[in-house]
Amino acid sequence: MKHFSYLLKEGLKNIWTNRTMSLASVAVLLSCLLVTGASILFSWNIKIAMSMVEGNNSIKVYIKQDVPALKAIQVGDQIRKLDNVATCDFISKDDGMKEMRKMVGEQNASLLDGLGGDNNWLPNAFRISMKDLSKYKETAAKITSISGVDKIYDYQELANKLTHMDKIVTNVGLVIVIALSLVSLFIIANTIHVAMYSRRLEISIMKSVGATNWFIRIPFLVEGMTIGVAAGAIASGLLHFIYYSVVSSQGISAIFNVVNLNAIMVPVVILFVIIGALFGALGSIISISRYLKKEGGSIAVL
Repeated sequence: MKHFSYLLKEGLKNIWTNRTMSLASVAVLLSCLLVTGASILFSWNIKIAMSMVEGNNSIKVYIKQDVPALKAIQVGDQIRKLDNVATCDFISKDDGMKEMRKMVGEQNASLLDGLGGDNNWLPNAFRISMKDLSKYKETAAKITSISGVDKIYDYQELANKLTHMDKIVTNVGLVIVIALSLVSLFIIANTIHVAMYSRRLEISIMKSVGATNWFIRIPFLVEGMTIGVAAGAIASGLLHFIYYSVVSSQGISAIFNVVNLNAIMVPVVILFVIIGALFGALGSIISISRYLKKEGGSIAVL
């Protein structure tokens, strides 16, 4: 226990001695973990949104701006007569504005102040559900051909856009994570290398009096793993803060169900800390092997 306490203290002392390099290591590894976590959360939320969209057999039909409300209602009557139309609900401009206020959230609702009444630029619309989704394109074409209909908001198009966005974020995130991982290992390895070099005489003396290989290695492993644990803990806290800041400020939760990060926060923190510790240990091992290979002539092989 006495030896363990000494080795732990030496590892922590190395961090303070090389605090500039240690902070750089924490910062880069923290960035790597943040990008990884953000990419996973984004992809997870996209899949939730897609499941909602794919399970929705309704579409929105927008009426042209110059069509008065009474004429718009008559357009709705023509839509209801189509064989594949199950329901056709009218959404007035005012109702559309209410939905938009809900979508942007209370924090941003003030941006829409003054857009009611005559200043409301939203078109009248209908929310339509179909009896048979296999006839989707055929029914959509019939609706579009009705006089007064401007365009159809196609949920399938939204699903395709979400899929494309998910692929882009996944691929870009993967490239960034790989690059930051390599940079993290490089900086951690160099941080440990500096610590070993500064203590080269002490290490040589310890070997000469019979210190075991692991007795010399452990302080540097402690240093690397502590850097990783610190990066993991800070990254998980920042991820939680940034995630809910974005979700609440953009009103995303009002549009889609989002991942409840609070419910899985404990496993996330544990996972980040473990990954950070493993990165720190790997960086330390790389540094120890590299240093001993170069300096083996002046220091006995550990």
